[in-house]
Amino acid sequence: MDGANTPAVAPVLILLGPPGAGKGTQARMLEESFGLVQLSTGDLLRAAVAAGTEAGKAAKAVMEAGGLVSDDIVIAILSDRLDEPDCAKGVILDGFPRTTVQADALGELLTQRGQKINAAISLEVEDSAMVERISGRFTCGNCGEGYHDTFKPTATAGTCDKCGSTDMKRRADDKAETVAQRLTAYHAQTAPLIAYYENAGALTRIDAMGAIEEIASNLSYVASNATQ
Repeated sequence: MDGANTPAVAPVLILLGPPGAGKGTQARMLEESFGLVQLSTGDLLRAAVAAGTEAGKAAKAVMEAGGLVSDDIVIAILSDRLDEPDCAKGVILDGFPRTTVQADALGELLTQRGQKINAAISLEVEDSAMVERISGRFTCGNCGEGYHDTFKPTATAGTCDKCGSTDMKRRADDKAETVAQRLTAYHAQTAPLIAYYENAGALTRIDAMGAIEEIASNLSYVASNATQ
């Protein structure tokens, strides 16, 4: 890792944010700009199971038995993934850790590897705005074009602008009540984690209610400092 654009120790960024905050979009932009790799718990588990690693086999056995994969197994899978060459420039953790216990375990793993959390970035949003943003979404069942009740309505009510179909669909988990429940759960689970990284001096809060480009610019500033 002696390349001019590769830091001596691969940085680790954590991206925190509720459903609809734009974590996926922003993570992809950071990947492209800084050569970082986005790692989500679900993707890690599926890849480890498919690859048949020791940790993957352990995870598969637990999942087939209908159980929850333990923190120890997730940490082992993450450790294996961090050894892969594409993680040499650093990673963005999305969806892990979810608890302070997991944060402790992650910290121990990174210390053993000579790494650390360079930045924990919290995308700050307003719950009411998130409910409106997510619950207003619908798509054309025929061509997949996306719409929104407020921000991108169809020109003719109930008819797709692109293909003329009247088969409009809404995801069950995009209902206002469901979104509100998901936000409540997120805050309950993540509030201690935000305090955890704030106390560690690693937390940066970013207003995620503005334009995508503005949010990306602020994130890039934080990532630039973290990856130097």
